[in-house]
Formats: sequence, C-alpha cells, structure tokens
Amino acid sequence: MARNKHPEETVNFILDTAFRLFMEKGYERTSIQDIIDHLGGLSKGAIYHHFKSKEDILIAVTDRTTAASNQMLAVIRDREDLTGSEKLKTIFRESICRPVQNEIFTFAPGFRNNPRLLFSLLQDTIKNAAPNYILPIIRQGIADGSIETEYPEQLAELILLAANVWLNPMIFDSTVEESCRKFTVFRQMLQGFGLDIVDQEMLDRLKELTEIYQKNK
Repeated sequence: MARNKHPEETVNFILDTAFRLFMEKGYERTSIQDIIDHLGGLSKGAIYHHFKSKEDILIAVTDRTTAASNQMLAVIRDREDLTGSEKLKTIFRESICRPVQNEIFTFAPGFRNNPRLLFSLLQDTIKNAAPNYILPIIRQGIADGSIETEYPEQLAELILLAANVWLNPMIFDSTVEESCRKFTVFRQMLQGFGLDIVDQEMLDRLKELTEIYQKNK
C-alpha cells in the first residue's frame, strides 16, 4: 500500500510512524528496522531514498511538530487588534487548548528518554520561536505600555522555556499537584513583569493534560 503513495504521502507516513515509535520506545531504542516493521511493507531502500539516517528522520519529525505551533504564533504575532500582553495571553490559551495536545499527552512521550528530541525542541525554542515570535510581541508590549522589562530578549526565552519545559509534566513526570504549584509560581513570575496573562481556565486545562499523561504514561 505504501509503495503506491505519492512521495510526499510516503514521507508523511514514515514520519507519522517514526514519531509514534520515538514516543513509545524512545529515540535510542527505536531502530530503522522497527520503523520498517510498522510501515506495511515499505522497504529499507525506500526509507533511505528520503532520509539518510535515523537522525535525519528525527530532525524531520521535530521540524514538522514545531511548524504547526510556529504558524499559530505567527498569526497571533501579526494581529493588529491586540496589545503585546493580550497577544501573549492569546498564545498561551491557544497553545494549551489545542485539541492536538490531548493526542500528544495520550501518547505520553518520555522526553527524558529522548534527549536528542528534547534538545531539538529546546534549540527551536531559543533560536526560532523566542526571537521570531515572542520577542517582537514583547517589544510591542514595551512600546504600548502593556509589558515592563529592560531585557526583552531574555524575557522571551524565559517565558517559552518555563512554559514549554518547566511546566511540561511529560518532561519532569509531574503530578497534578506539582503542575498546579508550578503554574502558580509561573503566574506570580509573570505578574512581576506586569503580565496577568494566565488564568484559572489555563490551570484547569493543565490539570486535564497532566491527568491524561499520568493515566497513559
């Protein structure tokens, strides 16, 4: 079946399969043969036609995972009807409430067992998401008076690293109670910068996702 697909569909099929196995088994414990065994007859040669190595597959999986999120960030960044702080609040709400989060947390990926994948995501945060999406919003907020900071670059990185890494129960195996405590500290930290941008609705959603992760890990 896979042999008859258009090349782009074949690539997507490989990436879908690899992502699931990386999440279930860990990157290091997933071999090229494991991926082949789940591809419905697609040959090793067909895989190497599209990817030079397992690490190339990992990079492609990471790029695809972050692309959808970055597209959402760009849309909100470019809106003209919101202040800087309102844009940040919208980003937090849209990010945590996306239905795809249920699927990700149901897979219960063990990021601690996927250091290369985690590093790729961290690198995208620092080199792409923070400077290209969050930083322009913070600078707008400084200009419109809705954000107070003398260090916009560092604040952009801090916000994303805290939200995407420190608050992520899949990275630190956090319980619901631990997630709630972290969220409270995160909220207090943001308020110190004049940013009242996370609320009870977001906390309730974090609880829900943490419960999904703990149930399925």
